[in-house]
Amino acid sequence: MKQPASEARQGGPDAVATPEPTTPASATSSAKPTGGKGGGRSLGFRLDVRNLSLLGVLAALIIVGGITKPDQFLDTNNLQLILTQASVIGVVTVGMTFVITSGGIDLSVGAIVALASVWATTLATQEYGFAGILFTAMVVGLACGLVNGLLIAYGGMVPFIATLAMLASARGLALLITEGKTQIVTVDSVLDLGIPDSYILGIPPLVLVFGAVTVIGWLVLNRTTFGRRTVAVGGNAEAARLAGIDVRRQRLYLYLLSGLCCGIAAFLLIILAGSGQNTNGNLYELDAIAAAIIGGTLLTGGRGTIVGSVLGVLVFTTITNIFALNNLQSDVQQIAKGAIIVAAVLVQRRTARNGEA
Repeated sequence: MKQPASEARQGGPDAVATPEPTTPASATSSAKPTGGKGGGRSLGFRLDVRNLSLLGVLAALIIVGGITKPDQFLDTNNLQLILTQASVIGVVTVGMTFVITSGGIDLSVGAIVALASVWATTLATQEYGFAGILFTAMVVGLACGLVNGLLIAYGGMVPFIATLAMLASARGLALLITEGKTQIVTVDSVLDLGIPDSYILGIPPLVLVFGAVTVIGWLVLNRTTFGRRTVAVGGNAEAARLAGIDVRRQRLYLYLLSGLCCGIAAFLLIILAGSGQNTNGNLYELDAIAAAIIGGTLLTGGRGTIVGSVLGVLVFTTITNIFALNNLQSDVQQIAKGAIIVAAVLVQRRTARNGEA
């Protein structure tokens, strides 16, 4: 008897309809687009409103920064700093968006960034120069992602527990490697990427890398079978399995992708800080999850948006910069971030109810 393939959940600007069927049975019962008069248009309208709302928040923050500290906030160097700082957590958030879209979570991203950054800045690694540091950071990130993926996809562990264990283990290993000391980078070709002379048309190389990762992430999530399968697994894993998707392998790939993004972010952080420390990436997991959520990615899975996640990163980074320029306490900053997260979740719930009506 033929098994029908369930429709993937509809949602954010980066959401994709359904997985491509791989068997004749699923091919005869593939999902149909949203019905109803103007269904597609109304969906697109809601999506546009969500991103436009984030753009409005970002514009409001720029106005606030311009009013409170016009000479400092609107200075070109400060704007470059905001984008540079957003680049590191932004790359991590791209990977996190894929994981959350699939219905998973990764609490270990900050610890993986720390471990990759210290492993890539040991004296032995620095002897191999630029390539050695970059290669080591990416391999460490991939290795940690592989462990997470195997434990979750094939070991049957809950993502929260598996990645929490990785968080503790990676932090401990990073501390063991550094012995609590800061590892200074002495490779000039790496350090040179952080100075203004290396900027291309006034754009820091870190921002260009972030832009490239964002574009690639958007294309993968929206224009490839991998992206469709990610959304399908997050929307309904059992239906995705019946449609011929290897759910376990897909989840393994997603945590590998998250680990790779952490490795890239670690390398960017090495350029930015000129060192490797076991405290690097502190609370990155919370910032990445928060940015993805306010961007429109469903925490329950089934809908993801790279554009929204990037806007979320820029909103949080701008808030941090404004608070720093105005010498406001960090506790007030955290309260403001918390309020934004709560508001974003409430908007998501209301949008979901309206969509079901």
